[in-house]
Amino acid sequence: MGAAIASNGRIAWEKPFGLADISANTLVRDATTFHMASLTKLFATVVLLRLVDSGLVALDDPVSKYGVQLSSPGTIRVRHLMSMTSGGATPGEQFQYNGDRFALLDGVIRQSSGRTFADLVSGWIITPLGLSHTAPNVDDPAAFQYSGKDAASYRASMAKPYALANGEVRPSQYPPHFSVAAGLISSAADMAKFSLGLDGGSLLGAASRTRMYTPVQNSRGETLPYALGTFSQVYQGVRIVWAYGYWTANSSLIIKVPERGLTFVVLANSDRLSSPYPLGSGALLESPVAREFLNAFVFNSTPLP
Repeated sequence: MGAAIASNGRIAWEKPFGLADISANTLVRDATTFHMASLTKLFATVVLLRLVDSGLVALDDPVSKYGVQLSSPGTIRVRHLMSMTSGGATPGEQFQYNGDRFALLDGVIRQSSGRTFADLVSGWIITPLGLSHTAPNVDDPAAFQYSGKDAASYRASMAKPYALANGEVRPSQYPPHFSVAAGLISSAADMAKFSLGLDGGSLLGAASRTRMYTPVQNSRGETLPYALGTFSQVYQGVRIVWAYGYWTANSSLIIKVPERGLTFVVLANSDRLSSPYPLGSGALLESPVAREFLNAFVFNSTPLP
């Protein structure tokens, strides 16, 4: 695993854990990169909200305007895909985590801007923030080309993929796909820098950032656990904005406490940060890693390391 904590404009702590390559006995280092799975959705949400700010997309646009065809008794809008509320009899009423539906926002980006998500995330986020270890999936050449990095050198920095089967750790394979829903690769420190970019206003203005973090309410006035591209919930009176990743041989977690300028990131080269826990239903505290961080640094006053 690679982990980092950012606090009030700086990376306050960073630490690698365990092995990046078991067969070679190679330790994880600060620069080791990991697949992030659904943490990609945070980057995609920033890109989409910038398109909204530029007038190329409206959150209330029907997704059919961008060639996205979904069967529904109601009108599915861009905001419904972004907030995981596109299912059910009436879009916008019910939360159901669905990465495949979120991935359809690729079409919204391409149709509205004439550019790919890989192009925009590289030009609008990765390069301006100096995220030197972050790139679209190296196994998707059409996407990775926008990174400007050498594929062989980049692969050398990646933690090898592993799976737990019958109590044994075995080599696995990373997914080769890239979309708005999953496929970015990064280091813990780069992900913390991305979070600092959000906090500092270099990626989104205050109004759009607030929109990204504000949970959806349905027509009955019920507050749902998801905002735009991220969970947003109140625990012990504190607003927690968070997201997790879970895919073959990789998992990840980011927890942000906006009112305190605090962020925690952890990335892993197995699915074990996420697979045992019902995070997709919004149950953050089921994760022991999340609990340890929140209990120490948010719900109590343990000094940062």
